[in-house]
Amino acid sequence: MRAPQDSTLAEFLEVEPRVAAAVRKSGAVVALESSVIAAGLPHPHNLEAALRCEEAVRAEGAIPATVGIVHGRIKVGMSQAEIQAFATRGDEIEKASRRDLPHLIAGRKSGATTVAGTLLCAGLAGLRFFATGGIGGVHRGWQETLDISADLEELPQSPMAVVCAGAKAILDLPATLEYLETRGVPVVGFGTDEFPAFYTRESGLSLGQRVDTAEEAARLLRVKWRLGLPGAVVFAQPIPTPFALPQAELEGHIARALEDAEAAKIAGKDVTPFLLARIAESTSGASLKANLALLENNARLAGRIARAYTRL
Repeated sequence: MRAPQDSTLAEFLEVEPRVAAAVRKSGAVVALESSVIAAGLPHPHNLEAALRCEEAVRAEGAIPATVGIVHGRIKVGMSQAEIQAFATRGDEIEKASRRDLPHLIAGRKSGATTVAGTLLCAGLAGLRFFATGGIGGVHRGWQETLDISADLEELPQSPMAVVCAGAKAILDLPATLEYLETRGVPVVGFGTDEFPAFYTRESGLSLGQRVDTAEEAARLLRVKWRLGLPGAVVFAQPIPTPFALPQAELEGHIARALEDAEAAKIAGKDVTPFLLARIAESTSGASLKANLALLENNARLAGRIARAYTRL
Protein backbone atom coordinates (compact mmCIF):
# COMPACT_ATOMS: atom_id res chain seq x y z
CA MET A 1 0.00 0.00 0.00
CA ARG A 2 1.34 3.41 -0.90
CA ALA A 3 1.81 6.02 1.81
CA PRO A 4 0.28 9.49 1.54
CA GLN A 5 3.70 11.12 1.13
CA ASP A 6 4.38 9.10 -2.06
CA SER A 7 5.48 11.78 -4.53
CA THR A 8 3.94 9.92 -7.48
CA LEU A 9 0.50 10.51 -5.96
CA ALA A 10 0.92 14.13 -4.88
CA GLU A 11 -0.59 15.37 -8.13
CA PHE A 12 -3.87 13.57 -7.45
CA LEU A 13 -4.07 12.89 -3.71
CA GLU A 14 -4.64 15.33 -0.84
CA VAL A 15 -4.63 13.97 2.69
CA GLU A 16 -5.87 16.17 5.53
CA PRO A 17 -2.83 17.00 7.73
CA ARG A 18 -4.17 15.40 10.93
CA VAL A 19 -5.05 12.26 9.01
CA ALA A 20 -1.60 12.12 7.38
CA ALA A 21 0.14 12.62 10.73
CA ALA A 22 -1.92 9.86 12.36
CA VAL A 23 -1.20 7.43 9.52
CA ARG A 24 2.56 8.09 9.80
CA LYS A 25 2.38 7.33 13.53
CA SER A 26 0.24 4.20 12.96
CA GLY A 27 -2.64 5.97 14.64
CA ALA A 28 -6.33 5.13 14.54
CA VAL A 29 -7.94 6.61 11.42
CA VAL A 30 -11.33 5.56 10.01
CA ALA A 31 -12.34 6.20 6.41
CA LEU A 32 -15.95 7.16 5.65
CA GLU A 33 -17.59 7.13 2.23
CA SER A 34 -19.18 10.15 0.55
CA SER A 35 -21.66 8.34 -1.71
CA VAL A 36 -24.16 8.18 1.14
CA ILE A 37 -23.89 11.98 1.44
CA ALA A 38 -24.39 12.83 -2.23
CA ALA A 39 -26.84 10.09 -3.23
CA GLY A 40 -27.68 7.70 -0.41
CA LEU A 41 -29.82 9.92 1.80
CA PRO A 42 -32.04 12.97 1.23
CA HIS A 43 -31.08 16.40 2.54
CA PRO A 44 -30.74 17.31 5.41
CA HIS A 45 -30.46 13.74 6.68
CA ASN A 46 -27.37 13.16 4.55
CA LEU A 47 -25.47 15.99 6.22
CA GLU A 48 -26.66 14.88 9.65
CA ALA A 49 -25.45 11.34 8.94
CA ALA A 50 -22.03 12.50 7.75
CA LEU A 51 -21.42 14.68 10.79
CA ARG A 52 -22.76 12.10 13.22
CA CYS A 53 -20.48 9.43 11.77
CA GLU A 54 -17.43 11.65 12.07
CA GLU A 55 -18.34 12.49 15.67
CA ALA A 56 -18.90 8.79 16.50
CA VAL A 57 -15.38 7.99 15.30
CA ARG A 58 -13.92 10.84 17.37
CA ALA A 59 -15.85 9.67 20.44
CA GLU A 60 -13.89 6.40 20.29
CA GLY A 61 -10.55 8.22 20.20
CA ALA A 62 -9.96 7.80 16.46
CA ILE A 63 -9.75 10.30 13.59
CA PRO A 64 -12.44 10.32 10.86
CA ALA A 65 -11.51 10.79 7.22
CA THR A 66 -14.43 11.29 4.85
CA VAL A 67 -13.28 10.45 1.33
CA GLY A 68 -14.36 12.05 -1.95
CA ILE A 69 -13.16 13.49 -5.25
CA VAL A 70 -13.23 17.31 -5.13
CA HIS A 71 -12.52 19.17 -8.37
CA GLY A 72 -10.32 16.39 -9.67
CA ARG A 73 -8.39 15.66 -6.47
CA ILE A 74 -8.78 12.70 -4.16
CA LYS A 75 -9.54 14.10 -0.72
CA VAL A 76 -8.90 11.80 2.24
CA GLY A 77 -10.31 13.91 5.04
CA MET A 78 -12.86 16.24 3.47
CA SER A 79 -13.53 19.58 5.16
CA GLN A 80 -16.94 20.33 6.67
CA ALA A 81 -17.55 22.84 3.86
CA GLU A 82 -16.82 20.14 1.26
CA ILE A 83 -19.12 17.69 3.01
CA GLN A 84 -21.88 20.29 3.12
CA ALA A 85 -21.43 20.98 -0.60
CA PHE A 86 -21.82 17.26 -1.35
CA ALA A 87 -24.94 17.17 0.84
CA THR A 88 -26.64 20.12 -0.82
CA ARG A 89 -25.53 19.69 -4.43
CA GLY A 90 -25.74 15.93 -4.81
CA ASP A 91 -27.18 16.19 -8.32
CA GLU A 92 -23.90 17.79 -9.45
CA ILE A 93 -21.72 15.09 -7.88
CA GLU A 94 -20.94 11.99 -9.94
CA LYS A 95 -20.56 8.44 -8.67
CA ALA A 96 -16.94 7.51 -7.97
CA SER A 97 -16.07 3.83 -8.12
CA ARG A 98 -12.75 2.40 -9.35
CA ARG A 99 -13.61 2.74 -13.03
CA ASP A 100 -14.65 6.38 -12.60
CA LEU A 101 -11.52 7.78 -10.96
CA PRO A 102 -9.43 8.53 -14.09
CA HIS A 103 -12.42 10.23 -15.75
CA LEU A 104 -13.19 12.38 -12.70
CA ILE A 105 -9.61 13.33 -11.94
CA ALA A 106 -8.65 14.08 -15.55
CA GLY A 107 -11.81 16.15 -16.01
CA ARG A 108 -11.32 17.96 -12.67
CA LYS A 109 -14.77 16.86 -11.61
CA SER A 110 -16.23 15.98 -8.22
CA GLY A 111 -17.32 12.48 -7.29
CA ALA A 112 -18.81 10.75 -4.27
CA THR A 113 -16.90 7.58 -3.48
CA THR A 114 -18.78 4.31 -3.22
CA VAL A 115 -17.56 1.50 -0.98
CA ALA A 116 -15.22 0.36 -3.78
CA GLY A 117 -14.04 3.90 -4.49
CA THR A 118 -13.46 4.65 -0.81
CA LEU A 119 -11.49 1.44 -0.29
CA LEU A 120 -9.21 2.31 -3.19
CA CYS A 121 -8.70 5.99 -2.30
CA ALA A 122 -8.29 5.41 1.44
CA GLY A 123 -5.81 2.65 0.68
CA LEU A 124 -3.69 5.03 -1.37
CA ALA A 125 -3.43 7.21 1.75
CA GLY A 126 -2.41 4.30 3.97
CA LEU A 127 -5.67 3.87 5.88
CA ARG A 128 -6.67 0.46 7.24
CA PHE A 129 -10.15 0.98 8.73
CA PHE A 130 -13.41 1.85 7.02
CA ALA A 131 -17.02 2.20 8.18
CA THR A 132 -20.01 2.14 5.88
CA GLY A 133 -23.72 1.33 6.00
CA GLY A 134 -23.79 -1.83 3.93
CA ILE A 135 -21.53 -3.30 1.28
CA GLY A 136 -22.78 -3.80 -2.26
CA GLY A 137 -23.39 -7.29 -3.50
CA VAL A 138 -24.87 -9.59 -6.10
CA HIS A 139 -28.20 -8.19 -7.29
CA ARG A 140 -31.37 -10.23 -7.55
CA GLY A 141 -31.78 -11.59 -11.05
CA TRP A 142 -28.02 -11.53 -11.64
CA GLN A 143 -28.33 -14.61 -13.84
CA GLU A 144 -29.90 -12.42 -16.53
CA THR A 145 -28.22 -9.05 -15.86
CA LEU A 146 -24.78 -9.99 -14.44
CA ASP A 147 -25.35 -7.04 -12.07
CA ILE A 148 -22.68 -7.49 -9.40
CA SER A 149 -21.37 -4.58 -7.34
CA ALA A 150 -17.79 -3.46 -7.91
CA ASP A 151 -17.47 -3.59 -4.10
CA LEU A 152 -17.14 -7.37 -4.34
CA GLU A 153 -14.10 -7.04 -6.60
CA GLU A 154 -12.46 -4.28 -4.55
CA LEU A 155 -12.76 -6.07 -1.21
CA PRO A 156 -10.35 -8.89 -2.19
CA GLN A 157 -7.76 -6.27 -3.23
CA SER A 158 -7.94 -3.90 -0.24
CA PRO A 159 -6.16 -4.71 3.05
CA MET A 160 -8.86 -2.95 5.05
CA ALA A 161 -11.11 -3.65 8.01
CA VAL A 162 -14.65 -2.90 6.78
CA VAL A 163 -17.38 -2.41 9.38
CA CYS A 164 -20.90 -2.62 7.96
CA ALA A 165 -24.43 -3.79 8.74
CA GLY A 166 -24.06 -6.61 6.23
CA ALA A 167 -25.59 -5.98 2.82
CA LYS A 168 -28.94 -4.53 1.84
CA ALA A 169 -31.79 -7.05 1.79
CA ILE A 170 -32.71 -5.89 -1.73
CA LEU A 171 -29.69 -7.93 -2.92
CA ASP A 172 -29.26 -11.66 -3.43
CA LEU A 173 -27.64 -12.26 -0.05
CA PRO A 174 -26.78 -15.98 -0.42
CA ALA A 175 -25.05 -15.25 -3.74
CA THR A 176 -23.24 -12.28 -2.18
CA LEU A 177 -21.82 -14.39 0.64
CA GLU A 178 -20.87 -17.14 -1.79
CA TYR A 179 -19.04 -14.63 -3.98
CA LEU A 180 -17.09 -13.26 -1.01
CA GLU A 181 -16.15 -16.77 0.11
CA THR A 182 -14.90 -17.60 -3.38
CA ARG A 183 -12.77 -14.45 -3.40
CA GLY A 184 -11.30 -15.25 0.03
CA VAL A 185 -12.87 -12.36 1.94
CA PRO A 186 -13.66 -13.27 5.60
CA VAL A 187 -17.10 -12.13 6.71
CA VAL A 188 -17.04 -12.01 10.49
CA GLY A 189 -20.14 -11.47 12.58
CA PHE A 190 -19.66 -8.87 15.31
CA GLY A 191 -21.77 -10.08 18.21
CA THR A 192 -23.79 -12.31 15.89
CA ASP A 193 -23.68 -15.69 14.17
CA GLU A 194 -26.02 -14.52 11.41
CA PHE A 195 -25.36 -12.24 8.46
CA PRO A 196 -27.29 -9.01 9.08
CA ALA A 197 -29.32 -7.54 6.23
CA PHE A 198 -28.94 -3.79 6.75
CA TYR A 199 -32.41 -2.68 7.96
CA THR A 200 -32.99 -6.01 9.67
CA ARG A 201 -30.81 -8.00 12.07
CA GLU A 202 -31.68 -11.33 10.47
CA SER A 203 -31.18 -12.91 7.07
CA GLY A 204 -31.35 -16.61 7.87
CA LEU A 205 -27.74 -16.95 6.67
CA SER A 206 -25.20 -18.30 9.14
CA LEU A 207 -21.66 -17.00 9.43
CA GLY A 208 -18.78 -19.27 10.27
CA GLN A 209 -16.72 -16.62 12.07
CA ARG A 210 -17.61 -14.37 14.99
CA VAL A 211 -15.98 -11.88 17.37
CA ASP A 212 -17.60 -10.15 20.31
CA THR A 213 -15.15 -7.38 21.22
CA ALA A 214 -13.05 -4.80 19.42
CA GLU A 215 -9.97 -6.45 20.90
CA GLU A 216 -10.85 -9.80 19.32
CA ALA A 217 -11.39 -8.07 16.00
CA ALA A 218 -8.02 -6.31 16.29
CA ARG A 219 -6.19 -9.55 17.04
CA LEU A 220 -7.79 -11.20 14.01
CA LEU A 221 -6.67 -8.30 11.82
CA ARG A 222 -3.14 -8.40 13.20
CA VAL A 223 -2.78 -12.09 12.35
CA LYS A 224 -4.20 -11.64 8.84
CA TRP A 225 -1.97 -8.69 8.02
CA ARG A 226 1.16 -10.23 9.60
CA LEU A 227 0.58 -13.32 7.47
CA GLY A 228 0.53 -11.08 4.41
CA LEU A 229 -2.91 -12.31 3.34
CA PRO A 230 -4.45 -9.93 0.80
CA GLY A 231 -7.87 -8.36 0.91
CA ALA A 232 -10.31 -6.98 3.43
CA VAL A 233 -12.01 -8.38 6.49
CA VAL A 234 -15.72 -7.58 6.64
CA PHE A 235 -17.08 -7.14 10.16
CA ALA A 236 -20.87 -7.43 9.93
CA GLN A 237 -22.62 -5.73 12.85
CA PRO A 238 -26.42 -5.87 13.17
CA ILE A 239 -28.38 -2.64 13.27
CA PRO A 240 -29.28 -1.54 16.84
CA THR A 241 -32.39 -3.42 17.95
CA PRO A 242 -34.65 -0.36 18.53
CA PHE A 243 -34.26 0.66 14.87
CA ALA A 244 -34.41 -2.76 13.21
CA LEU A 245 -37.27 -3.62 10.86
CA PRO A 246 -38.95 -7.06 11.09
CA GLN A 247 -37.59 -9.35 8.37
CA ALA A 248 -40.96 -10.52 7.05
CA GLU A 249 -42.32 -6.98 6.91
CA LEU A 250 -39.22 -5.76 5.08
CA GLU A 251 -39.51 -8.48 2.45
CA GLY A 252 -43.02 -7.23 1.68
CA HIS A 253 -41.73 -3.69 1.16
CA ILE A 254 -38.92 -4.98 -1.06
CA ALA A 255 -41.28 -7.04 -3.20
CA ARG A 256 -43.52 -4.04 -3.85
CA ALA A 257 -40.52 -1.81 -4.59
CA LEU A 258 -39.16 -4.35 -7.07
CA GLU A 259 -42.52 -4.47 -8.84
CA ASP A 260 -42.54 -0.66 -9.05
CA ALA A 261 -39.00 -0.64 -10.45
CA GLU A 262 -39.91 -3.16 -13.13
CA ALA A 263 -43.04 -1.24 -14.09
CA ALA A 264 -41.06 2.00 -14.34
CA LYS A 265 -38.30 0.23 -16.34
CA ILE A 266 -35.63 1.27 -13.82
CA ALA A 267 -32.30 -0.41 -14.57
CA GLY A 268 -28.58 -0.33 -13.85
CA LYS A 269 -27.17 2.06 -11.28
CA ASP A 270 -30.60 3.68 -10.77
CA VAL A 271 -32.14 0.55 -9.28
CA THR A 272 -30.73 0.75 -5.76
CA PRO A 273 -31.57 4.45 -5.13
CA PHE A 274 -35.06 3.86 -6.53
CA LEU A 275 -35.68 0.84 -4.30
CA LEU A 276 -34.38 2.56 -1.17
CA ALA A 277 -36.56 5.61 -1.81
CA ARG A 278 -39.62 3.41 -2.32
CA ILE A 279 -38.89 1.47 0.87
CA ALA A 280 -38.44 4.71 2.84
CA GLU A 281 -41.81 5.86 1.54
CA SER A 282 -43.62 2.59 2.27
CA THR A 283 -42.17 2.33 5.79
CA SER A 284 -43.21 5.92 6.59
CA GLY A 285 -39.60 6.90 7.15
CA ALA A 286 -38.70 4.02 9.47
CA SER A 287 -36.05 2.78 7.04
CA LEU A 288 -34.49 6.26 6.96
CA LYS A 289 -34.18 6.32 10.74
CA ALA A 290 -32.72 2.82 10.58
CA ASN A 291 -30.15 3.95 8.02
CA LEU A 292 -28.98 6.83 10.19
CA ALA A 293 -28.73 4.60 13.25
CA LEU A 294 -26.71 1.85 11.60
CA LEU A 295 -24.32 4.30 9.95
CA GLU A 296 -23.47 5.90 13.28
CA ASN A 297 -23.27 2.52 15.01
CA ASN A 298 -20.81 1.20 12.43
CA ALA A 299 -18.65 4.32 12.58
CA ARG A 300 -18.42 3.98 16.34
CA LEU A 301 -17.37 0.33 16.12
CA ALA A 302 -14.78 1.05 13.43
CA GLY A 303 -13.25 3.71 15.68
CA ARG A 304 -13.18 1.25 18.57
CA ILE A 305 -11.50 -1.46 16.50
CA ALA A 306 -8.95 1.01 15.11
CA ARG A 307 -8.04 2.10 18.64
CA ALA A 308 -7.79 -1.50 19.83
CA TYR A 309 -5.48 -2.27 16.93
CA THR A 310 -3.13 0.61 17.74
CA ARG A 311 -2.85 -0.72 21.30
CA LEU A 312 -1.49 -3.99 19.92
